[in-house]
Amino acid sequence: MAKANARPIRRIAINTGGGDAPGLNAVIRGAVLTARRYGWECVGIRDSYDGLLAPMRGGGLVPLTPERVEGITWLGGTILGTTNAGDPFRYPVRRADGKVVLRDRSDELMRAFQREGIDALVAIGGDGSLSIAHGLAKKGLWVVGVPKTIDNDLAHTVITFGFDTAVSFATECIERLHSTAASHRRVIVVEVMGRYAGWIALNAGVAADAHAILIPEIPFDIDKVAAALRAREAAGQNYSIVVVAEGARPKGGARAIVEQRLGGGERLGGIGERVAKALAPRTGKETRHVVLGHLLRGGSPTTFDRLISLRFGAAAVRALAEGRRGVMVALDPPSVRYVPLSRVARRIRRVPPNSDTVRTARGLGICFGD
Repeated sequence: MAKANARPIRRIAINTGGGDAPGLNAVIRGAVLTARRYGWECVGIRDSYDGLLAPMRGGGLVPLTPERVEGITWLGGTILGTTNAGDPFRYPVRRADGKVVLRDRSDELMRAFQREGIDALVAIGGDGSLSIAHGLAKKGLWVVGVPKTIDNDLAHTVITFGFDTAVSFATECIERLHSTAASHRRVIVVEVMGRYAGWIALNAGVAADAHAILIPEIPFDIDKVAAALRAREAAGQNYSIVVVAEGARPKGGARAIVEQRLGGGERLGGIGERVAKALAPRTGKETRHVVLGHLLRGGSPTTFDRLISLRFGAAAVRALAEGRRGVMVALDPPSVRYVPLSRVARRIRRVPPNSDTVRTARGLGICFGD
């Protein structure tokens, strides 16, 4: 595992990139308070890297003192702000003619780190943000990553912070929909986030007694889903709940529904409505769809997410103190360990179709449409 040259650390930066997630502020607090024990100064970069690349727009750097991070552990969101459109290797720049083009500003960013006297970076983010961190590490930046995503799809860590909160809230929402679906004898399709991994849909669906769960890892046949719901009806169960991951796709090789964005990013969504429209004529039942969307990102983190976030923040600073660089902190119960960013960048951890949770769901009679 790579270690940095023996040089003293005096000032570290912390940033949050990609989508927000419950627990971000707890990571920041864990890192800041631990860094102060080493006598290091901490600054936060506003809006991922925009605080250095576009300080007038991004807000520049924020001093992170123990007083500044007091009482933020239970706050949702991030006090530093974030963006999913600030990749320094593919940074959107508007030309004089009004056209937006992508430009590599990574060298400019490296100079900004040097100009601001920043010795190391704690980069908090998901697969995209950690891939950027890996690219900067290869350019010589001393960086340690912290795995953040409600989707729980990062490789080499048992869990990411934010996931437990998202699943807990999704479970509560699905539970509430049981009563209204039963009252109106309806089928209700609930679409949840997760991108190309079905962790949220699977765990929330099983915990909330869903009757069908559709995830990206198990392509579904809509006719088999409808048949399962009709069988429930024949058995005297007059309603059904179907949980759909936003990246779910039908059999036959069709891709998930995506919207291309500047910089190559993708926005998923729409599969819940499509499934609901397909089930209505096949079941003969009134069908509704609900998209939980960004509701899963907000709110106060659960106790588990607070604890793991504080542990991750503290572990990231300990990694710097040990001279480690180009690594991500990862949960390997009961400990936190360090994994090279090269093993994490652009790698997605998906639900194993034969995992125990999937097998449990099948044993409970939950349909996957396969």
